[in-house]
Amino acid sequence: MLDLKLRNARIRTVDDDRPHARTLGVLHGRVVGLDEDVEDLPSRTVLDCRGAVVVPGFGDAHNHMAWFGQSLGELDLEPAATVEEVYDAVARRAAALPADAWIVGSGYDDTVLGAHPHRDGLDRAAGGRPVWLKHRSGHMCTVSSRVLHLAGVLDGRADAPEGGAVVRDADGAPTGLLQERAQELVTALVMPYPVDGLADALGRASAVYAAEGLTHVVEAGIGLGLIGRSPVEAAAYQLARERGTLLNRVELMVAADNMHPLRAHADDSIATGIDLGLRTGFGDDRLRIGPMKIWLDGSLIGRTAAVSEPFCGHAHGGAVLQDDPGRMRRLVVDAHRAGWRVAAHAIGDSAVDLALDAFAEAQRLALRADVRHRVEHSGVVRPDQLDRYAELGAVPVPQPRFLHAVGDGMARSLGPERTRWMYRHRSFLDRGVRVPGSSDRPVAPGAPLLGMQSMVERLSRDGVVLAPDERVSAEQALRAYTIDAAWASHDEHRRGSITPGKYADFVLLSDDPVTVGSGRIGALDVLATFVEGECVHGSGTLGDVTAVTGPLPTAGSPRPHARRHG
Repeated sequence: MLDLKLRNARIRTVDDDRPHARTLGVLHGRVVGLDEDVEDLPSRTVLDCRGAVVVPGFGDAHNHMAWFGQSLGELDLEPAATVEEVYDAVARRAAALPADAWIVGSGYDDTVLGAHPHRDGLDRAAGGRPVWLKHRSGHMCTVSSRVLHLAGVLDGRADAPEGGAVVRDADGAPTGLLQERAQELVTALVMPYPVDGLADALGRASAVYAAEGLTHVVEAGIGLGLIGRSPVEAAAYQLARERGTLLNRVELMVAADNMHPLRAHADDSIATGIDLGLRTGFGDDRLRIGPMKIWLDGSLIGRTAAVSEPFCGHAHGGAVLQDDPGRMRRLVVDAHRAGWRVAAHAIGDSAVDLALDAFAEAQRLALRADVRHRVEHSGVVRPDQLDRYAELGAVPVPQPRFLHAVGDGMARSLGPERTRWMYRHRSFLDRGVRVPGSSDRPVAPGAPLLGMQSMVERLSRDGVVLAPDERVSAEQALRAYTIDAAWASHDEHRRGSITPGKYADFVLLSDDPVTVGSGRIGALDVLATFVEGECVHGSGTLGDVTAVTGPLPTAGSPRPHARRHG
């Protein structure tokens, strides 16, 4: 007796041994068979898919779940086209708030506005209230005079820590713009956030993710550090899971700021880590620790990435790094020796050099087979660097939707030659390097189908094809968000394809993203999302898909003889 059977479906398995099927059987959260293996078996629930397309559940290899969930309750500045529109939005929000209330907004982009908001304008718009506006990149923010005063910047009690900058005008007065680690001057005033509120934010984000077909996501940095929310942030994920609101599988990157010296036995090679020696892999199939996340450089959007040649129309070039390169390299090596996978944020080509050099040194000192260290973003990769990824087995994690959301400004900053090196895909595949799909949400929209469309088209918002030689096929884009995203997390044996024995994580779509035509991929409807055979989205909105017999298994409902698999 199956728990669930899908019939009359167009199943694209992403399994090379059996690419297509019409019938799918699920038992105890696993795929147990396809077509003739399960067609004649009885099932507690049968779904007649009426020709709907079924694909493996989507993965996002790099997102910021808590940040996104919190942003859903903040002032949305992404639609603003001018600085004055930002001030107007702040003024409208201020009119509804008490005189001492904080105004927190997110998503503004100076390359769209033409400039950053200034603290004087924020003071006028907010009537002197504390204002904190977060840049869409996450690598800078603009604040009002009230916040600068609270942070001790105006009276000289505080200045930017190493790796950050308090931007000042020609007279030496702060403009309100805080870059990179200087943002810690603000976060110290409001963090840590309470675990209960973070769990609520995660629940909001998780529901959005499920509606977009995401069954697995990688949270790109928890705890202390640039984007951390609390030193006990993992507790918020545990609480959301206990509440039943964490609908997706989640892998947690631990920010490098959480690492500290450990007194382990000399034979253990664990000199640096987190308490109790926990490391990559601790947890289970629903929630576990992933790589250590280290930020090597800044942002391409904000022109703080470590590039080897100056940005076009911008004063600086060279390496703009988050910390001393020798210190960061040693931390990567120590984490590797202690058994961690490492995710190195490296956007500029100089930062990519640093990441690859550190990975090479780590392997030279302590060889580990198939470790799959990652280069998050890999935003600007020179031709001579491509082969090094293949040689080292490093995983590039670029964000294809950046090309549409902010690609025009990036291209202007890089110029025609380096635009060809921007957020590559095809060049990696040609060298046998697998590229997982990811979004960096909320920096860019996170719907996987939109990301797939950008992989295929590489169209900017202005309609320019950016680096056309890096385009891939729709089938390769689907693989990026399914089996390759699973592979990047060492999970390809458990998920990423619809294969007997793997988790029953799958998505029902209104049409086939491989054959529908690139311009329509992002507009396809997600009819339902299943994780381990349970419907986490779509049970009441299946449209033409009909439950023929039995109740639809949903998250939290009892499953006969159900068991968890590690």
